[in-house]
Amino acid sequence: MMNRRVFCRSVVPAAMLAGSLGVASGAGSDGAIKLIVRADDIGSSHAANVACIQSYRDGIARSVEVMVPCPWFNEAARMLRENPGYDVGVHLTLTSEWETMKWGPMTAAPSLVDAQGNFFPTTSQRSNFPPNTGFLQCGWKIDEVEKELRAQIELALREIPQVSHLSSHMGTPTSHPKLRALVEKLAAEYKLTLATPGARGLRWGVDSKATAQQRIAALVKALETLEPGIWILVEHPGLDTEEMRAIGHKGYWNVAAHRDAVTKAFTSDKVKAVIKKRGIQLASYADVWPAGK
Repeated sequence: MMNRRVFCRSVVPAAMLAGSLGVASGAGSDGAIKLIVRADDIGSSHAANVACIQSYRDGIARSVEVMVPCPWFNEAARMLRENPGYDVGVHLTLTSEWETMKWGPMTAAPSLVDAQGNFFPTTSQRSNFPPNTGFLQCGWKIDEVEKELRAQIELALREIPQVSHLSSHMGTPTSHPKLRALVEKLAAEYKLTLATPGARGLRWGVDSKATAQQRIAALVKALETLEPGIWILVEHPGLDTEEMRAIGHKGYWNVAAHRDAVTKAFTSDKVKAVIKKRGIQLASYADVWPAGK
């Protein structure tokens, strides 16, 4: 069992750090800059779990997206219970993108899986991927999708008290009008936030090959010019470990280096300094769009 001290390296407790940087609540006031830093894919690997928690405890992430069908969900759920201030979204999952690590549905869903019983790797068929690897082209059935997404939501709600919203892994669960309507129905039924009215996406201006220092510099530059409003920054924290170096797919095998650089940027003192200097309010989905409202 992992030693909890791994996740508590910050001298300043997460709650105190959040307060020192300015934490937003409510829908926002005139002139305020609210920044939601969202860490995606907790539950997908051990390295992702550690990095997502570090990005909150020692950094600027305030919302995190959990992948329920993935192999490291149980550890992720335990870690999130140990960090109750970390806002959680159910990252609805219908794809399994990596070549060397796979996952499949929690329910009996033959229209959602390949010959090995795993989710398809892409949302739509890609020309440079093998045939029959795109979810949308492989005969999905809406009743099986609904049963699967319900199972993911309900397990997350049982295991993680602070779930507030839904999101879509790779955009697949909302990639077709019927799918989008289903997810909207589930969000309303379970009283979880889905829409993010008024928010804009914050772009780094860097690609996955950027080093940690390049990524930190790009984020500092973006934050220095951020205008008033609600902004969402979505990325995937990770660590440069043997486990994460083994994860990838065609065209993207530098996963460990890329995602380790994200973690370094999210926990950078330079990034935290510009947030404090500009009075940027770190927020979560639950702060800005409370569940059930």
